[in-house]
Amino acid sequence: MSDRDTLVRILELGRWAPSGDNTQPWRFEIVEDGLVLVHGFDTRDEVVYDFAGRASHIAHGALLETLRIAASGHGCVATWALRSGGDDRRPVYEVRVRRAQGVPVDPLFPFIEQRVVQRRPMRTTPLTADQRKALSASVGDAYELRLFETFSARAAVARLLWDNARIRLTCPEAFEVHRHVIEWGARFSEDRIPEQAVGVDPLTARLMRWVMRSWERVDFFNKYLMGTLAPRLQLDLLPALGCAAHLCVLARQRPAGMLDYVGAGIAMQRLWLTAHAVGLHLQPEMTPVIFNWYAGAGCSLSRRPGIDDRVRLLAGRLGSLLGADAAGGLVVMGRVGVSSPPASRSTRKALAALMLERDGAGPR
Repeated sequence: MSDRDTLVRILELGRWAPSGDNTQPWRFEIVEDGLVLVHGFDTRDEVVYDFAGRASHIAHGALLETLRIAASGHGCVATWALRSGGDDRRPVYEVRVRRAQGVPVDPLFPFIEQRVVQRRPMRTTPLTADQRKALSASVGDAYELRLFETFSARAAVARLLWDNARIRLTCPEAFEVHRHVIEWGARFSEDRIPEQAVGVDPLTARLMRWVMRSWERVDFFNKYLMGTLAPRLQLDLLPALGCAAHLCVLARQRPAGMLDYVGAGIAMQRLWLTAHAVGLHLQPEMTPVIFNWYAGAGCSLSRRPGIDDRVRLLAGRLGSLLGADAAGGLVVMGRVGVSSPPASRSTRKALAALMLERDGAGPR
């Protein structure tokens, strides 16, 4: 059994796990020395990108893997199980931590806090054979890692991202998310994305801040002033071309339930930390994945006419790129490359703000 101080140190590291738009969809409850309950939740009712809670479930998996890696750095073994009787909107995970003689430190341990999103263009230096091998091995046997490395392959993904971005920037439901997740004027943010980490130049950022005060302004700029051009260029096209490779994580068996997406989050976190371990940065590219989920389930993304048709069209293009069967198992997309560390990043809420009292109330 681990002592309380060690458990707290593990949680301090675990909170650095990634989550969509830095939502941190979890709270911790220490039941006793060696036992933590992770109270997960999702944002599907408020966030259009959290289709069926899948993005949050992927984040839960990343957290659980981060806790396991963090435990190894403190001479402990961490295991987890889903507590029965809950539902997929508010799953509870039991994490047990115990000391173990001779437990090896996971090689990814040093990179937990270093891992960061790089949203700006990176160098196009090709991946080395060792980098390619490490990335492919990191996702485990249940997944295939497919890489798009040549200029023509990266350009094909760039065109897909460019067209996906048009949906993202003209969808009123997505606007409601975007207006809340950016912390304007900030270099760091505990619970959002700081403006300086978004990936646009200062002039575009100032314009975005003014335009995003209302959907009417956004819609007017999009219709009459090419309002999507600058953000699509800076956030999608140039970064998509400016990288060593795009990558897709494909489940060998099509995901069928919540735990499959938790497993995908475990694979994603190991991939991301491995990228840092071999000298690369990574940026997730989840919009095509999420739109593919909507299309595959026959669900509507937006009340705005025409958007659902474009979602289905782009899902078809994704299927052509990957193969229809493979696209059904797509759980993560991203890009990797060599770059300097970003000067701005999302941080995390203090551990105290993520803790629940023993009765599940809080935070404290």
